[in-house]
Amino acid sequence: MSTDFQQARVALGARLRELRIEAGLTVRGLAAECGWVPSKVSKLENGKQTASIADLEALASGVGRPETAAELKGRLAGLESTYRSWRRQLAGGHRAVQDALGAQHERTTLLRGISASVIPGIFQTPEYARAVLSSYADLHGAVRDVEGGVASRMRRQEGLYARDKQYKVLLWESALHVRICSPMVLADQLDRLMSVNGLSTVDLGIVPLGAAVSLAAGDDFWIHDDRLVIAESWHAEMWLDSPEDVALYRKVWDALAVGAVTGRDAHRIIARARAALSPA
Repeated sequence: MSTDFQQARVALGARLRELRIEAGLTVRGLAAECGWVPSKVSKLENGKQTASIADLEALASGVGRPETAAELKGRLAGLESTYRSWRRQLAGGHRAVQDALGAQHERTTLLRGISASVIPGIFQTPEYARAVLSSYADLHGAVRDVEGGVASRMRRQEGLYARDKQYKVLLWESALHVRICSPMVLADQLDRLMSVNGLSTVDLGIVPLGAAVSLAAGDDFWIHDDRLVIAESWHAEMWLDSPEDVALYRKVWDALAVGAVTGRDAHRIIARARAALSPA
């Protein structure tokens, strides 16, 4: 969890505690008003749990000040603009998530990305994308609209053929072998990866398994024109736009790029992974 997000969550909790005290309620008293267990009030007030919109509405009503719900929702929206829970995002469907990423993509001329575990979405075939999105849907219990997400992701790939865009992507060699899909789908995906490796808009670097690197693989992320970083973890997506955060991720990207191979050397590594798959 990012430090900025946790600080914002603690600040929201402090405001909730303030409202409870102003209403003359104890923790147990507010819990009774809201129909919660007392531990939930404590977790919210101490920044140990992220409030939902329904929680904030119930709390505002519980302290007798329903008009404060709008203020509390605004604080939550500001918090989630940086730290976006997958569970909450996927509640609206995969297409909404992919469309939001697509909007940022359209604004961006130079994208730098790192992926350690799967082929990046910008290079995915529809079948591979379907397997990846379905796995995340299963993980988070949000199975709706996978096809909409696939369609949105495919539209974003039009940027690969736009003269005003450039993609500098680092891919860990291990991602070429992850069986998140059938061998046939993976084979087609590796063929696709070899074809995009020749595009003028793409600089693809493969970090070999035996490469000497100063940093280990971490979260996948994309840097948009050195103005925004979108980083992924298992439970959330972080949108970071402070100069300090962007500079840190750029430093990580530059450090890992030193260990990557490109051009024909990258092509050979992909081809070797493709040859290791049994014929469909």
